[in-house]
Amino acid sequence: MVTDAREPHSPPAWRSPDLEIKIGISSCLLGEAVRYDGGHQKDAYVTGPLSRHFTWVPVCPEMELGLGAPRETLRLVGDAAAPRLVATQSGTDLTQAMDTYARARVGALGRLGLSGYILKRASPSCGMERVKVYTGAGMPSRSGTGLFARRLMAAYPLLPVEEEGRLSDARLRDNFITRVFAYRRLRALIESGAKARDIVGFHTAHKFLLLAHSPVDYAQLGRLLGNLKGQPRADWLARYGEGFMRALGVSATPRKHVNVLQHIMGFFKERLSTGEKKELGDLISDFGRGLVPLVVPITLINHYVARFGVAYIADQIYLSPHPKELMLRNHV
Repeated sequence: MVTDAREPHSPPAWRSPDLEIKIGISSCLLGEAVRYDGGHQKDAYVTGPLSRHFTWVPVCPEMELGLGAPRETLRLVGDAAAPRLVATQSGTDLTQAMDTYARARVGALGRLGLSGYILKRASPSCGMERVKVYTGAGMPSRSGTGLFARRLMAAYPLLPVEEEGRLSDARLRDNFITRVFAYRRLRALIESGAKARDIVGFHTAHKFLLLAHSPVDYAQLGRLLGNLKGQPRADWLARYGEGFMRALGVSATPRKHVNVLQHIMGFFKERLSTGEKKELGDLISDFGRGLVPLVVPITLINHYVARFGVAYIADQIYLSPHPKELMLRNHV
């Protein structure tokens, strides 16, 4: 008889605080002198707060293609849906060489267990969106995607990917990092050889986080969970993972956060005094009106959850989806 060696009260593997989180990143953002002009684009947020929580996997497609630094500038030319990568001075067409490289490099990255990727904006190789495409007629359109970035996102559609420029937006930053940590937990669940009870526990713990992003996708995942038994586990987990990451890809709005906060409050509001109930209700309302950041009502909720020993809520990832040191909810 095979038994589960895990202790009854030990946390599941996906909750381990020691999970290494590997993030692919454009090398120039780490301060490496790989830009076309021999310089770099060191990003203070990337090399500061994020570096304390992530293991970077630097990539510079143009350097790894052998172009050196400094080098000719490159640009996307032609049809934005299938542009060519061309050196601006010599006219050398590098499209095929970059595509061959990108296919191989993206495949190798897949074996490293990445949990996210940060790309350099506007780059003809790494830009995620709005990269200039030159048609030869008038101003270039900002409708392209870098050739390496295109291959990366096509190969790993569930992988959280963002540009460093967009990380200056508080909501986009929170969404990206929330997805990174969620993706790592999902991978740990899958890699642990998850049993049915592990999957149910994972889904239950993510209930309010999912509701804050996409109630529709949460409901669909619930129906999928109802068909867990009797399904090939790997296929089922693939479908669940797709729905899980799709849900978190939807932006969490103040209105959805308010609904979640009010729902959570319902688990202990009868134990609050009239004054305490009003205080928490007012803070949730103030958040919804943009008067206080999300961390304010969350902090008070955490206080009451601990005070009353509300285990179901204490177990919810929503209350702490990423390290508090990043202070992401101080700005949303």
